[in-house]
Amino acid sequence: MNKVARVFAAARVLADRLAALSGWRRRLTLVGLGALGALALPPLSLLPVLLLSLPALVWLFDAAPTRRAAFGVGWWWGCGWFIVGLYWISYALLVDAAKFGWMIPFAVFGLSGLLAVFMGAATLAARLVGARGPGRVAVLAALWTLAEWLRSWMLTGFPWNSLGSVWDVSLPVLQVGAFGGLWGLSLLTALAAMAPALLADQPSSRRLALVGLLTVLLPLAAWGGGSLRLAQVPPAETGLTLRVVQPHIPQGTKWMEGRREGHLFDAVTLSRGTSLDGIKAVIWPEAAAPFFLNLDDAHRAYAALAAPPDGLLLTGALRISPRGEDPFRLWNSLYAIAPGGPIVALFDKAHLVPFGEYVPLRWLLPITKITNGSTDFTPGPGPRTLDLPGLPPVAPLICYEAIFPGQVVGRDQPRPDWILNITDDGWFGLSAGPYQHLAAARLRGIEEGLPLVRAANTGISAVFDPLGREVARLGLGERGSFDVVLPRPVAITPYGRWGDSLPLALVLACFAAGLAFRKTSP
Repeated sequence: MNKVARVFAAARVLADRLAALSGWRRRLTLVGLGALGALALPPLSLLPVLLLSLPALVWLFDAAPTRRAAFGVGWWWGCGWFIVGLYWISYALLVDAAKFGWMIPFAVFGLSGLLAVFMGAATLAARLVGARGPGRVAVLAALWTLAEWLRSWMLTGFPWNSLGSVWDVSLPVLQVGAFGGLWGLSLLTALAAMAPALLADQPSSRRLALVGLLTVLLPLAAWGGGSLRLAQVPPAETGLTLRVVQPHIPQGTKWMEGRREGHLFDAVTLSRGTSLDGIKAVIWPEAAAPFFLNLDDAHRAYAALAAPPDGLLLTGALRISPRGEDPFRLWNSLYAIAPGGPIVALFDKAHLVPFGEYVPLRWLLPITKITNGSTDFTPGPGPRTLDLPGLPPVAPLICYEAIFPGQVVGRDQPRPDWILNITDDGWFGLSAGPYQHLAAARLRGIEEGLPLVRAANTGISAVFDPLGREVARLGLGERGSFDVVLPRPVAITPYGRWGDSLPLALVLACFAAGLAFRKTSP
């Protein structure tokens, strides 16, 4: 038996063993495979695990005897993927464990089960359309990507840890995001990682060549094209210097009455540690000023001590409706403050975190949001381009908003020259969460062809150029600041111009190709 035949035989043996599983053994195997696949996510980025996790999913899909079982293949795999990929959500509930600790099983396991429905829907849909033969990999990959896209906007949307996010480890491959966005990366990943499942089919040189094309040449072509783009577009700067401050305020003490003055003092001290001459903006993270700065003139004037003489302080802080206004409202905002304290611009966060900033179905659920206070936040109007004195136009993203592809620039807004992402990842401790959040924000810049400036309370604060090249960074759990020259944007990218239209067209083409190559048996 030659080497090629042995490869096919080994794959067939593994596929047969998986097909023989039933009941709880089958379910546990799928959960384990999903959990294994999640090790490819940042910060571990162990990409090779997908070459076992996803082919095994295909083999178990092939062996599913019923439609219900086909749904279960995607659902149980998705449960493992999300439990491991989103375990860090529990850290936010431990900030006040006495009050919210009981919610951990619901937040981790319940949320994972809900999100896994989209994966189950993908495998069920593949069964319903009769995905067979070599084409089943293309059909599954297309429907998997479509399910991730649906997850990004249904039920308010939660595109965290989509399959394409595993490529944060490879800047050249990330350049695919400029053309196909996150969904183009997801489609590429699904095709490449599911293709080895074809090795369990009838041995043939054509089948082996197809596996090589999808698993090796497709990612290699993406890497080569991305490397060429990186080489052809050198870094460029605007000449404007920014100072990014990372105050590292523990989440458990941030809103303590006796500590808030000290937190504001520390942020000002870090901002003025060296001369502010030549600095155009000092940037603080989300809610870095723990006061309602729109009505608190004294604390706003003190915060303004961090503003450069010829520049601005850009800081996150809460905002409340004026006294006497009914109903009372609360916003999570970005303030642009000039020397002396005047507010020259405001941006209100639009995409709020369920249960973190508001309680869905509050009339039905007897719980409170995990952030301070009982009042739900009010969403802002959506993506905006801010014109700030002395600075290029900017697209602000507050925390959670950075995970949503195609929601950086408003449809009726002028194109900005950079993205400003302020966030407070102190909720998630020293976990994978801040690394995954940073990876998502970085990809937004690549998708739009815009530099990204990110200020985080406990890290990771960083600056990337419009191709995702790192310019500066302050690590997770560090306290300090850094000065950086703002990079220049590049010309609008295909994804920035057409949004999800291009990747969805690729998904449709992949689906059609898969159906064209289906056969009556694998």
